[in-house]
Amino acid sequence: MKYCFKIGLYKQGLLHDLSKYSWTEFSVGCKYYQGTRSPNNAEREATGLSTAWIHHYGRNKHHFEHWVDYGIDCDTVIQGVPMPRKYIAEMVMDRISASRNYHPDTYTDAAPLEYFLKSKEKLWFVHEKTNEDLEFLLRMLADRGEKETLKYIKHVYLKGM
Repeated sequence: MKYCFKIGLYKQGLLHDLSKYSWTEFSVGCKYYQGTRSPNNAEREATGLSTAWIHHYGRNKHHFEHWVDYGIDCDTVIQGVPMPRKYIAEMVMDRISASRNYHPDTYTDAAPLEYFLKSKEKLWFVHEKTNEDLEFLLRMLADRGEKETLKYIKHVYLKGM
């Protein structure tokens, strides 16, 4: 919420991840909580899938998995569709917060980019423009810092919607 407010996304900040209070997600969070990573990964390791994650991204538009549709005139059954900028911006705020929460003692402004780059090659289903925008903003965060990046997102990136 704090980071969404900093970039002027007040409604998204208030509504961010409210589905985590649903029983589907909350019960998994309680059962698999570790504090250093998402409980969804632990559920996935234990059961082969994460019901909490499937529930979560279907209700939260700041996850690029939400922006997948059946492909037409393409080589794959599904394809990514462009994410609106306000949700890409919310995703960046979410990645900053998650990196800070999971690694409070070692966090740097490069951490969200490093996490993204670890899985970038596996994100074939993400729309090219969404991928470009996300990487651009995460690189700006790593290179120029949080203050300048949030200012840019609020006053430039979100104005181009």
